[in-house]
Amino acid sequence: MSGKMPKGREGRPAAASATDAEVEAFLQQVAHMPQASRAPGGRGRLIFSVDATMSRQPTWDMAQHLQAEMFHAAADIGKLEVQLVYYRGFEECKASGWVDDPRRLADLMSRIDCRGGYTQIRRVLRHVRNQARKRPVQAAVHIGDACEENIDALAQVAGEIALLGVPVFMFQEGRDPVAAAAFAEIARITGGAHCRFDEGAAGQLRQLLQAVATFAAGGLTALEGRAGDDAGARLLLERMRK
Repeated sequence: MSGKMPKGREGRPAAASATDAEVEAFLQQVAHMPQASRAPGGRGRLIFSVDATMSRQPTWDMAQHLQAEMFHAAADIGKLEVQLVYYRGFEECKASGWVDDPRRLADLMSRIDCRGGYTQIRRVLRHVRNQARKRPVQAAVHIGDACEENIDALAQVAGEIALLGVPVFMFQEGRDPVAAAAFAEIARITGGAHCRFDEGAAGQLRQLLQAVATFAAGGLTALEGRAGDDAGARLLLERMRK
């Protein structure tokens, strides 16, 4: 596929909840991905990026709440450093420092508001690549609803990320077909996974985000520790053991 991706924010199909089959497929993909290297006793590192452009305003409060829950879950897991990246407006793309208390990132998320602008997914991917070249990164997560960039350019950077062993999890809000194609390709190339969600699937997204955070922090050992109380961790473990 080549050329500039068509803009996918106008005339998009009505969003629909992720099906059980889609969630199951997502978790199965996660279960079979390789774990990035980590020094014995070292912390996992997770990059969490969000699209804060105006098209996400209608569901931003819900997304903030779920993302904050992910950060709190990561804090409970321990041994995890998280970095927040967001883009919005005209060429505004910022990253926080690495923090070992993800609750600080939840507080930062609460201060971000949406502003009009185009997607900057390539800048996010380049940031993931650059960070992973400095020190291993166990996983990256992106939440967005659109893609207005050249898919070949995105695929090129995704390939560089794949060589560094970083799976990228692409969470798509709504069902825009252009975003779906781009997100799925990034996830495929990096060995991550693509999953759609909307407000009706908030509970599913919560479980998936927490499962990814758990995996990044401590792999199977951490997931087993949460399996008694966490449905997402239990389901992920079931898939890994097959």
